[in-house]
Amino acid sequence: GRDEVLRQEGIDPDSALRELHVKDSEGTIHREMDAYILLMSRVPVLKPLAWLIGLPMIRPLLARLYHSWVDRRLSGQG
Repeated sequence: GRDEVLRQEGIDPDSALRELHVKDSEGTIHREMDAYILLMSRVPVLKPLAWLIGLPMIRPLLARLYHSWVDRRLSGQG
């Protein structure tokens, strides 16, 4: 099923639940913040936001926030 498809793409089905995965035009898979940046950069109005998220200062911070949010959501709180 879906898990097999994910494995063929080199994605662990468990991490697919925890992280956003996006394939770019070259077929490269981007995960987590990279995926968000890629998605946003495709939308003209969100491009500045994609740039902002990609900044060396902002990105690690957002990645941490994202992980704590995902962990909370998966543990059934929030």
